[in-house]
This record gives sequence, C-alpha cells and structure tokens, in this order.
Amino acid sequence: MKNISYISDFKTWEKEFEFSCPVQVRFYETDMYGHVNNTVPFGYFEYARIEYLKHVGFMEYWTDPENGTIPVVADLQCDFLAEMFFDDRIHVYVKVHELGRSSVDLHYMGKKDDGTLCFTGRGTIVQVNRKTGRPEPWKREMKELLEKRNKN
Repeated sequence: MKNISYISDFKTWEKEFEFSCPVQVRFYETDMYGHVNNTVPFGYFEYARIEYLKHVGFMEYWTDPENGTIPVVADLQCDFLAEMFFDDRIHVYVKVHELGRSSVDLHYMGKKDDGTLCFTGRGTIVQVNRKTGRPEPWKREMKELLEKRNKN
C-alpha cells in the first residue's frame, strides 16, 4: 500500500473504526471507462459524515433553526487505492481522529464487500456561528461525545 501521510500504522488505524454505512455505486457515478469518477468519494464522505453525526446526535442540534451554529467543511482529501465499479457496495467508515476547540478532524475508509480497500480520506469540519461565520467552541456535552470517540 502507498504511504499515506495521515496514517502512521495502518493496522492500528483500521481497527479504530467503529461506525460505517453502506453506499451502492450508481451508474451515473461512473465514467466512460466504467469506474467511479474521482470526485464521487467526496460525496460518499459527505453521506457517511452526516450519518455519523446523526448517530452521535449532532445533526438534530445543527438543523434546529433555534441553534446558532452549523458545521462547515474546512478541508477534505482522498487517497484512491482501488477502482470501484457500477453496483459495487462500499462500506464507508468514519471516525474522530483529532478534536480541536471548535473543529474535529475525521478520518474515512472505504471498503468493498470483499474487503478490498478502495480509498482513505480525512477532513476537518468546524462548528461556526450562523450569523458571524466565526468558529464557535464545542459545548461541553458535544465535546464529551467527540472525546469518547477520539482514539488518540
């Protein structure tokens, strides 16, 4: 496997994932060569990230119009390791890697049903104030939920 800058020990890193959700590769996600276009995994990251944040209990909070904060993606990267094709079922894993004052670095891993590792990724989301657009620190309860899931 190629050297990925945000993974120091792959076996340990891989074992730390506890949450995943499946996605099915749709026909329109493939290119003229029949494999998944390189932009598509970012959509898989979004889907898995939102499912993960719903699982943690954050999305209900962030979608409440009375709440003053929202999550914003600050950066996102993907390392492509194996091709994916129409109708492949991919399990997209998500975990907390590092927790900041108002941010969280999430890591991603995508595997086919047969265990083939398709991609890895990472990205930072920042909780910001809806009105000012400035970072807003985690509430104590939110920070505790994220800390429980932080493996570092």
